Amino acid sequence: MKTYKVLSQQIFTNNNFSIVPIRYEDRLDIMRWRNEQIYHLRQLQPLTQESQDNYFNTVIASLFEEEKPKQILFSYLENDTLIGYGGLVHIDWNNENAEISFVMNTSLEKDFFVFHWCNYLQLIEQVAFKDLQLHKLFIYAYNLRPKLYEAVEQQGFYKEAILKEHILFDDKFIDVVIHSKINNKC
Repeated sequence: MKTYKVLSQQIFTNNNFSIVPIRYEDRLDIMRWRNEQIYHLRQLQPLTQESQDNYFNTVIASLFEEEKPKQILFSYLENDTLIGYGGLVHIDWNNENAEISFVMNTSLEKDFFVFHWCNYLQLIEQVAFKDLQLHKLFIYAYNLRPKLYEAVEQQGFYKEAILKEHILFDDKFIDVVIHSKINNKC
């Protein structure tokens, strides 16, 4: 398993679920899920195996040794089986904040969307607030998945902003909703 130099702990667990530093062997499942869910991602075109391999071999590989990486990505596991991935992205080390990213196995979304989002948020908060001591986390989401707001608000995130008609989706402008949470270091 690769390890992140910036983290003092590499594996974060909650019952049968864990996040571990993103694994190379998970890249093709991640590619498939991203392509299936491209509608809600800031991804302009479908990924190919070649582009995914290149991304993992260049961008991802370099993150492990950086003192202050721009992103820290994890494989999300249930009993050691990959069921999603995500991490902290657009990390602003000066202002101690980061965006949360998460994509789960598409087949789990219909029945387990809120459960896995809540569980994942508990795990990623351990990384951000306990290990890295970041001040603030936020989620930037196209207004396409109402279940997302249910999950993030259950975990104590508050609606900080709505960017009105910010994204063109299917020939119509839609809002972007930003939810945030501050680290209560007490």
